[in-house]
Amino acid sequence: MVKVASCFAQVLNLIDRHGFGAAVRDLDAERGAKGFRCWDQFVGMLFCQLGSAHSLREICGGLATALGKMVHLGLKAAPKRSTLAYANEHRPWELYQRVFEQMLGHCQDLAAGRKRAFRFKNPLRILDATVIDLCLEVFDWARFRRTKGAIKLHLQLQERGCLPCWALVTEGRTHEVRVAQGLTFDPGTIVAMDRAYTDYALFGRWTEQSVFFVTRMKSNAQYEVIHTIPGGDSGVQWEEWIQLTGTAAAMCPGRLRRITVWDEEQQREIILLSNEWRLAAGTLARVYRFRWQIELFFKALKQNLRIKTFVGTSENAVKTQIWTALIAMLLLKFLQLKSSWAWSLSNLAAMLRFNLLTYRDLWAWLDDPYGVPIHEPTSEQLVLPL
Repeated sequence: MVKVASCFAQVLNLIDRHGFGAAVRDLDAERGAKGFRCWDQFVGMLFCQLGSAHSLREICGGLATALGKMVHLGLKAAPKRSTLAYANEHRPWELYQRVFEQMLGHCQDLAAGRKRAFRFKNPLRILDATVIDLCLEVFDWARFRRTKGAIKLHLQLQERGCLPCWALVTEGRTHEVRVAQGLTFDPGTIVAMDRAYTDYALFGRWTEQSVFFVTRMKSNAQYEVIHTIPGGDSGVQWEEWIQLTGTAAAMCPGRLRRITVWDEEQQREIILLSNEWRLAAGTLARVYRFRWQIELFFKALKQNLRIKTFVGTSENAVKTQIWTALIAMLLLKFLQLKSSWAWSLSNLAAMLRFNLLTYRDLWAWLDDPYGVPIHEPTSEQLVLPL
């Protein structure tokens, strides 16, 4: 046997236990606890994500069958279903938001040494949201439409490492613009987003704060053309300097760039709108094309982690499961960045799930997943049977 803990225990070692304990004390998360700690709850919910457990029964049963391997996880015994369900319903989900922010710092330090996708030095953020459907009869607090329930996950993705650097869970009816209006960015930041975030008052405020945006222009926008430049590379057909007219002119009075790009794959024109004047039109077109990374992130999140089906029905339990899914995604991103193997995120999640409670060196496995583990034979293995 390899003289290390299970792969799951080694993944848990990436979590800062001192920071975890400080967050528990700040939020008084273990108030009234009778032996069942927040760490026990976190291990159970992370096992739900990485082990792809469908229910509380599978979480508790899967940990119970681990026998002595739970000692390396920091558990004395496997949690009971009722105990874990009560903790998910009553213990504050903000605890796991704190853990997410702590883990994000480690991932950002690791991603800082990676090569950027663009040459410009401006921070690049991708902003988008996805709807998570819920059954209204079971999740009666998540009313979306008359016969449908849903919540919405708003997310920011940073360029380096494509890491989720900010998240917010709201009601399904909350519009993306309302969330964007409450966000602040450092001067010089470039924000790539879809046209659902079109708000000319917001665009005007960002322009005053030296925050740049790249988005798709709505077809009903009113404007006048000041200057036209013929296109060049990256599929740019032409670029226009425009001034908004009508009611939008008072909210966003400055000049903007209207860039017409030909999408060869979809065989259609895409009209971009931006307030960034230093970068070439082709670069802005590639920035908007890079926005597709957040769509791939949402797809990977829903396919590889437990974010579409929930083990609890209360609002607190749902948010707890979503934040632990985001923590699990950061852990997978961290392993992907550390490995020299060309892992895809979905393949890494699947292979880690198969080896979650296996005793082997996690870091050696990440670099050579199909190799034979190297270990010293025991005295019993050296004795050949007659």
